[in-house]
Amino acid sequence: MFLKRLQVGALAANCYIIADEKNKNAAIIDPGADADKIIETITKEHLIVKYIFLTHGHSDHISALKEVKNATDAKIAIHEQDAPMLLSPKDNLSIYFGEGFMQPPPDIMLKGNEKFAVGDLVLEIIHTPGHTPGGISIKVGNIVFTGDTLFAGSVGRTDFPGGSYDELINSIRDKLLPLGDNLSILPGHGESSTLSIEKKINPFLCNI
Repeated sequence: MFLKRLQVGALAANCYIIADEKNKNAAIIDPGADADKIIETITKEHLIVKYIFLTHGHSDHISALKEVKNATDAKIAIHEQDAPMLLSPKDNLSIYFGEGFMQPPPDIMLKGNEKFAVGDLVLEIIHTPGHTPGGISIKVGNIVFTGDTLFAGSVGRTDFPGGSYDELINSIRDKLLPLGDNLSILPGHGESSTLSIEKKINPFLCNI
């Protein structure tokens, strides 16, 4: 599997590009900014982007969406509960950063539990609300992309509109931790970790 992490935008969000190395079919997770950097990587690696997955609808994870969509014609997928955020500068928070943008509507409305083939890779969608109502995580083999649900040593904020700390903790406890200790987590910000490490050192997971 080809896997590339790009830190993009002022908030250093993680954009991930994953691909089947044999046939070059690819998916992009969270094109948060710096469209030129994302497109340059796709071009350099000769990737055929089939899907753009959004772990949630906040501006720092979606602001390069239009440019990347136009460059790849890939299908945009977001959970149905976060889909309205693409069309609302207030809901996606971009208005508070002086931008106030809207993005293209999704091609695919996710509910959770879907599976998508990208070449020989299988991407499993896990609904993990809490940071936003429609937050998702994406499992690929022994990796799970956790968006802003779970970070190395921390968890996502829940003080934005639609956030819920109880839902976030339930998502981690009921959806992510059962996936297995050895799974690597690749979060929406910061460095990677494993579920085993987070169970030991993450202060938010001590009592769950």
